[in-house]
Amino acid sequence: MLLEYTAKETDNGKSVKQVIEHEFSLSSRTLSKLKKSSGIKVNGENVTVRYSLSEGDILSLSIEDIPSEKIEKADIPLDVLYEDDDILIVNKPLGMPTHPSQGHHKDTLANAVMYRYRDTDFTFRAITRLDGDTTGVVLIARNAVSAQRLTDSLQKGDIRKEYAAVVLGIPKPESGIIDAPIARCENSVIKRKISDSGKAAITEYCLDFSRNDGIFSLVKAFPITGRTHQIRLHLSHIGYPIYGDFLYGTPIDNVRAYLHCKSLTFPHPMTKEIMSVTAPLPEDIKEIMGI
Repeated sequence: MLLEYTAKETDNGKSVKQVIEHEFSLSSRTLSKLKKSSGIKVNGENVTVRYSLSEGDILSLSIEDIPSEKIEKADIPLDVLYEDDDILIVNKPLGMPTHPSQGHHKDTLANAVMYRYRDTDFTFRAITRLDGDTTGVVLIARNAVSAQRLTDSLQKGDIRKEYAAVVLGIPKPESGIIDAPIARCENSVIKRKISDSGKAAITEYCLDFSRNDGIFSLVKAFPITGRTHQIRLHLSHIGYPIYGDFLYGTPIDNVRAYLHCKSLTFPHPMTKEIMSVTAPLPEDIKEIMGI
């Protein structure tokens, strides 16, 4: 990946390092790689990060990615919602984990994406992640710069997520804010609990609509923080567990937790344009809600 920047009058006397940190938001790891690979040039000549810039200087950064060699490539179809040189956004299907793990070495989103970019030195960097049984939008960075900038946006709360969840009953009140800290359960690797000793967790929610018989409702959920199982645990905490949730509701044979990441709104890592990408509701949610 080649990045170029033309120094402005306000950059006079600034070091290359200062401009890189301000203009490109590169991680210290990526900056270290640039130093070792002689990937920093000014006006076509190799320089160090201590070099002082003048107005009109052209700073070039050549960033080489390190392929995720431990992730096998697998020819699995992808439902691509958006793609450019910097990001990939897909609609993750039911039953597909985001990353490889025990028992899932060749059937994950990572395997599929590695195959898509099999002719390049690609590193798999999922900016947002979903559980295996949660469907919907996943944002993936295609290079180190995009990854760093999107991670910064995520940490600053500039990436807005909207989820659709099928819950039992009709929520009362129909909208609100769930502010309940989340901690790991002592006797479980994956399960979480509401605990004053946990990390802050906030979810906004509102009723979308209920089925005529009142048994199921479709709820919109907007996680302000990003804790593990946050939406699942928070909706259960207020008395409206997600249908089929085996951890925080009632386990039902052959039924998954009906949770779907419907949309992401975020600033593009390069253009800064505000983007909004939506994944349609999956068939199982439409069927149970009679849509």
